[in-house]
Amino acid sequence: MKKTLVMFISLGCDKNLVDTEQMLGILGKEGFGFTQDERIADIIVINSCCFIGDAKEESINTIIETGKLKNEGSLKGLIVCGCLAQRYAKDIRNSLPEVDAVVGTTEFTRIAEAIKEVLAGNRPDLIGDINKAEYSENRLLTGGGYSAYLKIAEGCDKRCTYCIIPKVRGRYRSVPSPVLLDEAKALSDRGVKELILVAQETTVYGSDLYGVKILPQLLRSLCDISGIKWIRIMYAYPEEIDDELIEVIANEKKICHYIDMPIQHCSDKILRAMGRRTDRESLKNIIYRLREKVPDIAIRTTLISGFPGETQRDHEE
Repeated sequence: MKKTLVMFISLGCDKNLVDTEQMLGILGKEGFGFTQDERIADIIVINSCCFIGDAKEESINTIIETGKLKNEGSLKGLIVCGCLAQRYAKDIRNSLPEVDAVVGTTEFTRIAEAIKEVLAGNRPDLIGDINKAEYSENRLLTGGGYSAYLKIAEGCDKRCTYCIIPKVRGRYRSVPSPVLLDEAKALSDRGVKELILVAQETTVYGSDLYGVKILPQLLRSLCDISGIKWIRIMYAYPEEIDDELIEVIANEKKICHYIDMPIQHCSDKILRAMGRRTDRESLKNIIYRLREKVPDIAIRTTLISGFPGETQRDHEE
């Protein structure tokens, strides 16, 4: 019997990519086949993004272009997952008739069910509670296997004024440490040498489950996995970086002297308007502390220019 061939198009961030890899793992276990050739795909799954206007436009354009394959190829069903699906499920149904199924951000583990429904001629909407804790032990790596993302949490509680994440990804939910350690060991057994820790925010990891932040403890446990050689930390909010975390970065040999720390701005006025929980002085202080303890550290950041109310002086600052 010919396998149903599924093609994935993963848009947006690396956290979305982890969801895509988990869906691939689920479908592989269910006996589905995969292809990267859209002309022979039976089902195409678009894992969408809507974080900024350009990302939303890219997702919509991808849906429209892919939908044409129903007339030009062998496409039997088009499924939209991810943030655009979660936020705009009704709009997708009203405006994009080529979409056969809509799957929300916490329902990705039901991807096999969605495909089977579509193949049976149905048009399911699987939109669930965005605060549900959902993860899968099945995962098919797409990046060659030497380096892999480890998503340690979902959602965010910060509610910065420019950010849609809490509305499409829900409140902050840490993945339990035993689950992460098992996944990291499994990745190591498959040849992964570098783990890149990601979440909407990595620095408050564990606070929802254990009452305290335990990222340093998680890092030490990950360092104990013999096959892992490098660990890289992404999405570290500056106000949550404390001395214990800095000490772990400085002293654990497997942790890269690198940190992704989005500061967004340095004008106190704009930071307040953004709903950020730092000011210029505290940002300077955390950068000083990082460089004092880890002199060769590379600090990557993100900045927003043109925020409403920003003056030329704020921009120059």
